[in-house]
Amino acid sequence: MSKPIEVRNPRTGKYDYVIIPPPIKLLSQQCSRLRRAQKIWLQIGLQGRIETLQQWKQAILSKRDKLTEALVADTGRLSISVMEIDSFLSSIDRWCGLAPKLLQDFEKGTAIPFIQLQQTAVPYSLVGVISPWNFPLLLSTIDTIPALLAGCAVIVKPSEITPRFMAPLLATLSTVPKLRDILTFIEGAGETGAELIENVDVVCFTGSVATGREVALSAARQFIPAFLELGGKDPAIVLESADIELATSAILWGSVVNSGQSCLSIERIYVAESIFDKFYHQLVTKAYRLRLAHPKIEDGEIGPIITERQAAIIKDHLQDAVSKKAVIHCGGEVEQLSGGWWCRPTVLTSVNHSMTVMTEETFGPIMPVMAFSTVEQAIALANDTIYGLSAAVFGSEAEALEVAQQIDAGAISINDAALNTILSEGEINAFKFSGLGRSRMGSAAMTRFMRSKAFLIKTDTVSDPWWFNSQ
Repeated sequence: MSKPIEVRNPRTGKYDYVIIPPPIKLLSQQCSRLRRAQKIWLQIGLQGRIETLQQWKQAILSKRDKLTEALVADTGRLSISVMEIDSFLSSIDRWCGLAPKLLQDFEKGTAIPFIQLQQTAVPYSLVGVISPWNFPLLLSTIDTIPALLAGCAVIVKPSEITPRFMAPLLATLSTVPKLRDILTFIEGAGETGAELIENVDVVCFTGSVATGREVALSAARQFIPAFLELGGKDPAIVLESADIELATSAILWGSVVNSGQSCLSIERIYVAESIFDKFYHQLVTKAYRLRLAHPKIEDGEIGPIITERQAAIIKDHLQDAVSKKAVIHCGGEVEQLSGGWWCRPTVLTSVNHSMTVMTEETFGPIMPVMAFSTVEQAIALANDTIYGLSAAVFGSEAEALEVAQQIDAGAISINDAALNTILSEGEINAFKFSGLGRSRMGSAAMTRFMRSKAFLIKTDTVSDPWWFNSQ
């Protein structure tokens, strides 16, 4: 029998939940069952799949309170948990609306008059999703919904740190038999994820660079595609022409929403020297207004740090910065309250790239602000990283766009921050070590689960001019 895993409550610090990973043999059997059911799922057609997902949406709405309660227990925060459910439900509607156009076959002529092309695509049989702890529901379903509509079966292994939401979600699945047969969620840690990769046809992974490397290597050994979204150290550049009031509000949200526990968080801020003092003073003033969601969860905007390990990383980054003469203007402590770990929004100045807070992923509500003297210097600083997930630039639109074109990142918000957490229309590829594979946004988010197939049809009985002339 697999060894149970105890799960910590981020608000109380108590280990009050237990999960049991499936034995290797059972996991393999589950994958085989899903593969068999996928053939039926494909046969019901796109309209049948859309109707089934809409049935699931209604089942989720009827159990929404239970799902919210589980997400709150997983993460210790309320408003973001509500947002996760809203975004998940909206994604079902959005993909159901887009799928008929994205999954259309087509026919056309070719460069050879008597050869016609019929283009189609077939789904991978079984998709494996390995998702992280910071947005447990959203990131376990962001790949799942388009894959299901494409005609795939899906098996999801969420993080062992935030697994409570699975029980109410599986309860809703049990009421939709067609979906229950081709979608499941399994408990487990890294060992289960590694075993999962050996049993699927495609793997989608969201997590750290270190683990992402291992996933990529394992997928390569299996000769299957791997779609990876990994870490980020997203920069914001604030040009002299920026609207400071707008920039400080956007950057504050982009830095500390979900307590900064997002790979798309703004983690370093570069500001033109001429507006540097005004900018950071406004940022500090606004940061002071945010409150911890403690002792009651409704008391403020900033939830707990979900994992003890992350709390230790944030503390180390702050201590390193202070030891190298960084100045803390607000926040600055990782404190333990009622058993949970908390960090208030923190603004630092006198920072540089010798500090880990400017170079390594912090994953907390930390805002290091550094002045630049030239735009060229700002671009060089923004690109001085192993990451390239997203970024933000503030200034006159023309100048901001010119700067954005020189930043090595997949999604760049202009005069706003972390817009790719809100909008999913644009296709985004991660640069450098922030990811691998086709975009999980835009049309590619669905079509990547399909293998293109072409039928080349000869429509005339004429001899091909390239045939051997045997007469």
